[in-house]
Amino acid sequence: MKRICNKKAVVLLSGGLDSATTLAIAVSEGYDCLAITFRYGQRHGCEVEAAGRIAADIGAADHKVIDIAPVAFTGSALTDSGIEVPKDRCIDDTVSAAIPVTYVPARNIVFLSYALAYAEASGAFDIFIGVNAVDYSGYPDCRQEFIAAFENAANLATAAAVSGRGRYRIHAPLIAMKKAQIILRGISLKVDYSKTRSCYDPDSEGRSCGRCDSCLLRLRGFAEAGLKDPIAYKK
Repeated sequence: MKRICNKKAVVLLSGGLDSATTLAIAVSEGYDCLAITFRYGQRHGCEVEAAGRIAADIGAADHKVIDIAPVAFTGSALTDSGIEVPKDRCIDDTVSAAIPVTYVPARNIVFLSYALAYAEASGAFDIFIGVNAVDYSGYPDCRQEFIAAFENAANLATAAAVSGRGRYRIHAPLIAMKKAQIILRGISLKVDYSKTRSCYDPDSEGRSCGRCDSCLLRLRGFAEAGLKDPIAYKK
């Protein structure tokens, strides 16, 4: 995907469906995208490799993988092999239910803080994140209220903002979209979803389980979009 101008944006790229679509949107809007991916001891580490494929395929201007000590993110099923990833839940009930054990403590605050530091050092004033508040698993840091609060903090806490060099904007283009809408938007931007990985509990070959919240939301999204999910699932 060709970049069409020279404005910069930092894009959080996990390797999943939502972040790939977000990167494609940012590129389509003319940003030179500085993609960043985090390795933080997540059990679904195959998403880091997927992020590299996506960054190259969509046309990120740069892609960095940042290592964060796993000790910062204990107590989640995504980082602790002793906590079982929930399977076969009713997706329609997940948003109204208690916050699931797949919630990673303060993850998006930490990730956005890294993104903000990288943006200020790089002279970028735009940050893109693929959070979604419609088809999601009940995470509090995926809501518009959080995004607005972080944007406000970014403009209070950085030298670039308080000295008047620019104003930071946190873009969450998918926040009010259903998964099917996200997929169709990505298809229109030629996102190759076969390169993405969304599963919380993939096998050793990187195949998705098809039963965790993330897989169920993804599969339902493709079904509602009238499309077949191109990734491999465990039999």
